[in-house]
Amino acid sequence: MKPVHLGLFALVATLVLDQLSKLSLYFGTDLVLTQPWRLGPYAEFVVVWNRGVSYGLFQQEGGVGRWLLVALSLAAAVGLSVWMTRTGSRLLATALGLIAGGALGNAVDRAAYGAVFDFVHLHAGAWSWYVFNVADAAIVAGVVGLILDSVLPERRDGLSSESPPA
Repeated sequence: MKPVHLGLFALVATLVLDQLSKLSLYFGTDLVLTQPWRLGPYAEFVVVWNRGVSYGLFQQEGGVGRWLLVALSLAAAVGLSVWMTRTGSRLLATALGLIAGGALGNAVDRAAYGAVFDFVHLHAGAWSWYVFNVADAAIVAGVVGLILDSVLPERRDGLSSESPPA
């Protein structure tokens, strides 16, 4: 499979899974009324509306900030998608697709609701991780992929962005 096709698959799969999980939990269950839903000793589903960016930074209460974050997400997704079409690396294309799909998933929430619907909460004892969603997890996985692509030695099987020597 060509790198760009793998990247597009990652983008579309991320966007669909993100929106499907959010819509089914928010509109298809009573999570809002009965939260938290304990999934085990270290995980639960809760409803958090994030009006900011990662970790709740830069909270935006007004319309200008909301639409600025939507525009920024869309611009990032377009830029990452262009980069994805130009790489010969399957790892890099997949990583870029995950990040772009996550950015689009969260942009849809911001445009539709004014905030991003986060619902997964991980914790252990007094330690608590931030509440996130499928888009956020895909963005993190994509960043890990970017780092791996930058540090892994070049390979001849199509994983690297370089062509094999002639």
